[in-house]
Amino acid sequence: MSHRILLVDDEPDILEFVRYNLQREGHEIRTAENGAEAMRIATEFHPHLILLDRMMPVMDGVETCRAIRRDPTLKNTHIVFLSALSEEDEQLTGFDAGADDYLSKPIPMKLLVSRVQAILKRIESSDSNAGSVENAILIDPSRHTIIRHGEEIQLPRKEFALLELLIKHQGELLTREEIYTKIWGREVVVGDRTIDVHIRKLRQKIGEEHIQTIKGVGYMYEN
Repeated sequence: MSHRILLVDDEPDILEFVRYNLQREGHEIRTAENGAEAMRIATEFHPHLILLDRMMPVMDGVETCRAIRRDPTLKNTHIVFLSALSEEDEQLTGFDAGADDYLSKPIPMKLLVSRVQAILKRIESSDSNAGSVENAILIDPSRHTIIRHGEEIQLPRKEFALLELLIKHQGELLTREEIYTKIWGREVVVGDRTIDVHIRKLRQKIGEEHIQTIKGVGYMYEN
């Protein structure tokens, strides 16, 4: 299946190289060299996926991501940062701005294409299930809120980040180590029961049925 992808980077050589390789996979590609241009193109192109650099003139990546998340016509657009800013704090900043995923430069082109294809498959799966799951949890990354059965629920930052991570990897087992690294970072020391406490609080708010415990390994989100 062909998808619409918007590439946003202020380095023309990178844009051209990524564009060429993704077009070979059959996707429709548009490019932008700054955030303001990206917003203009996105509102008329309605991409399935935006690959977004962090450091750009006019509007940087974080500002652009937030602007996209405020636009209701782009609510279904998947945003993935592709940036040389790879530290944990930088990645968390990207997720806080509303990104769905974060890839670090430099990345081999074959691996990038593979990751993009995997993300697009997740988008297809989410689209096919969107209208059929009555008890699905809707999330608003810009406000750290969720909607369950029509009720808006505000979550603390770490609880929201944990739930968002689980939902992004719906149906996939996430180990405790993966969760620690993505939510708290490698340099932060937390207690062994920290994840369990956050999971328990989330279950109290969204219901017991969504987050499955894989004993001794980790957790999995299911709708």
